[in-house]
Amino acid sequence: MAEERYLTRDGAEELRRELDELINVRRPALAQKLKDAIAQGDLSENADYIDAKEQQAFLEGRIRYLENLLHSATIIEDQSSGPNGVVQVGSLVTVEPHGEPPETYMIVGAAEANPREGKISHKSPLGAALLGCRVGDKVAIDAPAGRMTFVVKAIQ
Repeated sequence: MAEERYLTRDGAEELRRELDELINVRRPALAQKLKDAIAQGDLSENADYIDAKEQQAFLEGRIRYLENLLHSATIIEDQSSGPNGVVQVGSLVTVEPHGEPPETYMIVGAAEANPREGKISHKSPLGAALLGCRVGDKVAIDAPAGRMTFVVKAIQ
């Protein structure tokens, strides 16, 4: 059974823009770079050719990954809370670590997780622990710094 993959509408749109850029801008530019490298002659020791082939492999892999992800992902709506005020993928949750100021995170799919932007994966230790919680619930996770306890302060 295939694993469920989630994207927010904004996350899916951002990935569609990236895919468009890769297909319509970077792929043709890389094709020209390959053509120029081939024109230099001996390919066995041609660093430009080797570099272009490596970039092409990475580019084509990223294109396939994005196409597959966008085709198979479940698009979630940004929401204040799930049924009956329960945290679910797409929820914006404010938690208070023990003795620390509150932090707010959006629970998203793994493909668009970016903790610096306040987006954590539903598979991360904190994201997984928060799923199904309500305001006032406490969750504990094992982090590199040791066991941490969080209190759910708001599901906005």
